[in-house]
Amino acid sequence: MKGSQDTTSSTLRQLLGNGLTYEIPKFQRDYSWENEQWDDLWQDIQSVVNGVEPGHYLGYLVLQTKDDKNFKVIDGQQRITTISILILAVIKVLQEFVDRDIEPDKNTKRVESFRNNYIGYLDPVTLIATNKLRLNRNNDDFYRSKLVPLEQLPQRGLNSSERLMKNCFEWFETKIKGTYSTGEAVAEFIDKTIDKLFFTVISVNDELNAFKVFETLNARGVQLSASDLLKNYLFSVVDSNNPHKSEISTIESIWGKIIGKLGSEKLAEFLRVYWNSKYKTVRKNDLFKAIRRNISHKKEVFELLRSLESSADIYMALRNPFDELWKGDKQIISNLTALKIFQVRQPFSLLLAGYQHLEHQKFKKALDDITTLSFRYNIISGLNPNDQETVYNELSQSIRTNNDYDQNIIKKIDPKDDSFETAFSNKEFKRTSRNHKIVKYILSKVERKLYSSDIDLFSDLYTIEHIMSESNDENWEHIPDNVFERCIYRLGNLAILENKLNNESGTKSYEDKKLIFEKSSLHTTQAIPKHYDEWGENEINSRQSQIANQAKQIWRI
Repeated sequence: MKGSQDTTSSTLRQLLGNGLTYEIPKFQRDYSWENEQWDDLWQDIQSVVNGVEPGHYLGYLVLQTKDDKNFKVIDGQQRITTISILILAVIKVLQEFVDRDIEPDKNTKRVESFRNNYIGYLDPVTLIATNKLRLNRNNDDFYRSKLVPLEQLPQRGLNSSERLMKNCFEWFETKIKGTYSTGEAVAEFIDKTIDKLFFTVISVNDELNAFKVFETLNARGVQLSASDLLKNYLFSVVDSNNPHKSEISTIESIWGKIIGKLGSEKLAEFLRVYWNSKYKTVRKNDLFKAIRRNISHKKEVFELLRSLESSADIYMALRNPFDELWKGDKQIISNLTALKIFQVRQPFSLLLAGYQHLEHQKFKKALDDITTLSFRYNIISGLNPNDQETVYNELSQSIRTNNDYDQNIIKKIDPKDDSFETAFSNKEFKRTSRNHKIVKYILSKVERKLYSSDIDLFSDLYTIEHIMSESNDENWEHIPDNVFERCIYRLGNLAILENKLNNESGTKSYEDKKLIFEKSSLHTTQAIPKHYDEWGENEINSRQSQIANQAKQIWRI
């Protein structure tokens, strides 16, 4: 190997030839492709075979190797397995030509060539195959003993992934028979396929480098993720300690429950939240290294998985304001709703530690402070989240050690009121769905403080009105372009308005909009025409400064 990671572009012929072997790790996920993926692959191949495309790119193939001859398939196993099954279907069709005495010599040579080059050596006496590809523990026996020797495939007693492999083989066999009528045509089909389909191959020399690759790759198909790599590592730790069969089935059951609660795509994010709630903060790219360093024995694997399972419910509840865990607690629901609107990630390790180690009222106090700080620090001030994460981790450790909440730790990064007010006075919110919710959140909080009235943030009855219209048409042409660009997304230029009134308002002049604002049920919107006869940059600055002054009182730790 030239280094810890090499990247090349390789055709199927280059990958499957030259005595190279491929092994799918024992505990990697089972075969899972279905008709939709088979058909996509078939259509891609046909476009190449028929000359519509000069070649077709199959995506990334991530391999781990020590010697550049024997490879573990870390990502791409669904595609490489499907292609192997496709080639076996081709061999079966060619063998049937031989059995029917159709060009038997030529087709026999084709069968032997394709099998030896792309599948592996099959002992003619024992029919035991030395395969180029070895599948995982749940799939390899069926692949090796049924598919590769082209035996009569069983109709019953198959697990779900074996049935998918059987169906895949039969699906491609039917397609090949329906498309090609001679051995020569079938051989030409497979030759073009293996020469004109190619992967970007990334070779790594250990799991750490593979884990880093997964942080940046988004490969095609039912892909392996960093969480799958972690599963393979944890299961292999148990497997290396001569486990009883029941131990493997137990950790599979626990793992299945964790994935069932989270979904595989959320596992990596949850894992980092969990880890940072218990240990010193690790960056995303160092998480796998930290786990390998701390979890190296069977007992530690079981402890980790059981702890993950119990923590997963809390994590999902923290991400869902209306989870039954909160049982109608309006304060918690309000704060978790705000964090969801903010789309901040930093607080959840701290909140997980807080829920698990603080008595209920102290947890609510911590959540209240974290929500306020998230607004002041992240949304308005836009300060460095790395500094915030360090302080949150310090507080997480303090909570776990002392079962108490030390507000002074969080206050270390709370922006001063003067800087918060200055940032607030200059804040603008461009048109995005997230900003739309944030502006509704801010103005609804101001409405509640000044007039004690509540607005449902998720109601479709209300929307955000740009007082100075976003469209600089004839009603606003008196505003210079540079002023217009500076002002339209300023918070001072935004108001909450009923949808029906917003449609009525459109791009009308301020004189016309004043009459519409007076009809609103929101007091803060009604107040605009009462306080401002005209509308321009000075008025926007004035209104935003007033809201900023109120904000210091509303969002205070």
